Amino acid sequence: MMRARGAARYTLALGFGLLLAPFAARAQQPAAADDSGVDADNAGDGYTPAEGSASPPAFQVSGYVDLGFAHAQGDGTSFPAGDTRLPADYGVDTFATAVNSRGDVASTDAGGRFVNGFLPRSVGIGGHASPLVNVVDFDLRYNVPAAPLMFFSRLQLLPRFTGTGDDTRPLLEQAFARWVPFDAQELALSVGKFDSVVGIEYLDNESNIRIGVTPSLLARYTTGQSLGAKAFYRVQIPAAWSAVSLNLAATTSGSFVESLQMPDVSLTGVPVGSGRLGYELNLPRFQLKLGGSGVYGPRNDQQDRQVLQRVLDGDLRIAVAGLYLNAEYVHVDEDEGHTPKFTSLGVYQLVSAFHERGYYAQLAYGLAIDAGALHKITIYGRYERRHAWFQGFTPLLVDRITGGLRVDLWESVIVKGEVLINRELAGSPSVPNNVQTLSVVYSF
Repeated sequence: MMRARGAARYTLALGFGLLLAPFAARAQQPAAADDSGVDADNAGDGYTPAEGSASPPAFQVSGYVDLGFAHAQGDGTSFPAGDTRLPADYGVDTFATAVNSRGDVASTDAGGRFVNGFLPRSVGIGGHASPLVNVVDFDLRYNVPAAPLMFFSRLQLLPRFTGTGDDTRPLLEQAFARWVPFDAQELALSVGKFDSVVGIEYLDNESNIRIGVTPSLLARYTTGQSLGAKAFYRVQIPAAWSAVSLNLAATTSGSFVESLQMPDVSLTGVPVGSGRLGYELNLPRFQLKLGGSGVYGPRNDQQDRQVLQRVLDGDLRIAVAGLYLNAEYVHVDEDEGHTPKFTSLGVYQLVSAFHERGYYAQLAYGLAIDAGALHKITIYGRYERRHAWFQGFTPLLVDRITGGLRVDLWESVIVKGEVLINRELAGSPSVPNNVQTLSVVYSF
C-alpha cells in the first residue's frame, strides 16, 4: 500500500508537470537582438539589468521572484542504498538532482555516512514533491551622474529547509563598481564581487534569463562569483560583421560555485587568474560566437598557495531562424592539497586531487507569438556528460538528458517546466534520481 501511494504521488507530480509544461518557454536571443532586458554580453559583468534608455535614472531598483515546484525520485539524492564507499560524496554525483536555477538539489542527506564537502546546496525536500520559493532577488544600480561609473549589487533571499528547521539565507551574490573610461572604446574595468568570466553559462545564472530551470552538470566549475578585479575589452570589425573580445580577471576563488570554494576571502593571499578570448560574427540572420577560457591559480579551499587549480573551457553559440545552440566543453584539474579543506558548507578533512572532463550541448527553438498575454514559446533539450575522479578513488561517468518548455507572458512573467533524466554510466550503481521541476518567475 505504501509503495502504491508513493507511485500515485509520483504520477500526480509528473502529470502536474506535463500539464503545465506546454505553457512555458522562451529561447535565449543572440546578443545583437536580445529582447530580455539584458546588456549584450553585459560588458563582461555577467547578468546586470539593461539601462533601457540613453539617460537612465541615477538609482534603479529591480529584481525577480522565482517560485518553484519539484519532485525528485528516490530519496532526492544519488547515494545508493547500502553503499559503503567513503567519502560518500566521492562516489556519486551529488549535484545531479538539481531543482532550480541555482543548482540546489532535492537533498544531500547521505544517511549518516562520512562526506568530504563535494556537495551542492539543498532545498531539503528529499524524495517528496513540494512547492518552493527558489529565489527572491533584489538588484540595486546606481549610475553616477555625469561620470562613466556604475555601482551594482545583487542581494538574494533563499528560503530553505535544513536539518535544524526552516531557514532563509541572505546572499550578497554581486557587489561591484564598473568604470568605462572612454566613450569611443568598449573598455570596462570592474572591482568587487562579480560573475565568472569563464565560458558562457554564467550569462544564464539568473532565473529570469535562463532558458530552462536548471544549470548543466558542468556549471559548478564555471558559474561562481568571486571577489577581485576585472577588465573587459571588445573591438568591433564592421566590415566583417564581427567583433573580438577579451575578458580578464584576478579573483579570490576563480570560477567554482560557492559551495565548493569560498569566494569572500582569499585563503592563500594569491589571486586566481582567469580569462576568455571571444569572437563574434553578427550577420543579419545568423549569429555565431566562439570562445576559449582558462583559470590558473591556487585552490581557494585550502591555505597552501603552491596547490593549484586549472580550468580550460571552450564555448560555442549559434542563432539562426529561431534555433539557438549553446555548447561548452570543460576540463578541470586540481592538485592535492593539505588539510583542512574549507568550503562555505563547512570544514573537511581531505583535500584530494581532482580531475574532470565534460561537455553539454543545448538546442532551443523559439516562436514569437503576439496573442495578448502570450509573447513567446520555446521548446528546448540539453545533453550533458561528465567524467570526473578524485585521485585514488573510482572514476565516475554520468550523463543527463534534459527537456522542457517555457512561455513568456506579458513582459514580466515566465513559466517553465522541465524533466531531468540522470544516468550513472560507470563507477556507481544506478539509482532512481530523475527530477521533474517547475518554475514561475516574476520580474519587477
